[in-house]
Amino acid sequence: MSKPAGQQDGGRTGRRPGQSGTREAILDAARHRFAQVGFDKASIRSIAAEAGVDSALVHHYFGTKQDLFVAVVALPVDPVIVLGPLNAAPIDRLGEQIIRTVVGAWDSPAGVGVLAAFRGVIAGADPTLIRTFLVEIALKDVRVRVDVPKGSGDKRIALVASQMFGLLAARKIIEIEPIASMSLDELVPLVAPTLQRYLTGDLP
Repeated sequence: MSKPAGQQDGGRTGRRPGQSGTREAILDAARHRFAQVGFDKASIRSIAAEAGVDSALVHHYFGTKQDLFVAVVALPVDPVIVLGPLNAAPIDRLGEQIIRTVVGAWDSPAGVGVLAAFRGVIAGADPTLIRTFLVEIALKDVRVRVDVPKGSGDKRIALVASQMFGLLAARKIIEIEPIASMSLDELVPLVAPTLQRYLTGDLP
């Protein structure tokens, strides 16, 4: 007896060439794969297979794997554009540049989407995707640059992330004054030295 169109052995949905719901199926599959194995190990091919579509269809809807991740996390901006100045900064100015880059993004119109994602984590949503974004995309290049002595990069990035999450909560969630209303130029000399110590200073 022939199987219904689009159905494979075991009842798994077969390849669906662009019908209604395919975009959502790809997002669901990508969300699962990114959370399960991380950004680096989740391939477009494996995401397509889980969604039951051809890899070309994933590229058609979302472009690159990073574009797909941005869609999954619902980020309002392309992290490559935002993080460009950070990755180009001299290592002894990384603390300052992180503050200028990250707080600048929070304070921009796109910051509403970032804040929404942060609120979701606080509300109990799965933090895996946000952690994946921070470690495997946003701070990946920085982690490699500050991994001195060897093996300290993960600790340094974790300390930076804790500081930035605390600053985000104080500035945007709880709105503690005067932090909430400080200008970027006021925040930089207050917070950047702590970040720089985490990144390049001696750790216990």
